[in-house]
Amino acid sequence: MRYSHINFRPPAGARKAAKRGLELRKKFHRGGLSSKKAGKLGIGSGIVRAVNISKGSKISPDTVRRMKNYFTRHQKDKRPGWGNPGNPTNGYIAWMLWGGDPGFAWAKKIVKQMENEDKRSR
Repeated sequence: MRYSHINFRPPAGARKAAKRGLELRKKFHRGGLSSKKAGKLGIGSGIVRAVNISKGSKISPDTVRRMKNYFTRHQKDKRPGWGNPGNPTNGYIAWMLWGGDPGFAWAKKIVKQMENEDKRSR
């Protein structure tokens, strides 16, 4: 089975960040797209992603690639004060929903492992 040696379960840091993102979204009523809104735009839902990550569910290879792409695309949103506990930005909440910095590091690592496996199997 392809990628059978790769662990597709998000690490504890990403699970913690996703849980925090869900808490922030509930408290501030913003940040991250619902599955309905995301579907209309043809992109992934931060809320669905957060639920999967926070539970430690196995994440599909395609979804890990989407995670890496999300983080790469949204690095520009990081700015001073974006994670202010009293008023976090929408971008910060969404970043946390996708697993935060630990989720980004994990997604990059997993995508690299998949790319290496793809090269070996050619």
